[in-house]
Amino acid sequence: MQIVNRFRNSDWKAGMKPFANPLGAYSKQQNRSDAYEEFDATELYCQKCKQAVPVRKRLLLVLPQGDKYEYLCAYCSETVGTKIDKQSKPLTILS
Repeated sequence: MQIVNRFRNSDWKAGMKPFANPLGAYSKQQNRSDAYEEFDATELYCQKCKQAVPVRKRLLLVLPQGDKYEYLCAYCSETVGTKIDKQSKPLTILS
């Protein structure tokens, strides 16, 4: 135990961090939450297939709140979920 503690203390004193931060640049709380604002599903549970399956994302509607996407089962094309993408730029109506 003392050898490990001495090693850690010597690294810290030398200006090196003793352990690498697994989150990298997202060490602050606010940055971590910003990193996970938007998700795209790769697999979802399909009621018809009775298992988690790969999904395809299809644009369903363009709404003022954002684009609405539908997730379809890759095997049976059953709808397994929806998502509204609020990151898209708002549309302007030309008159």
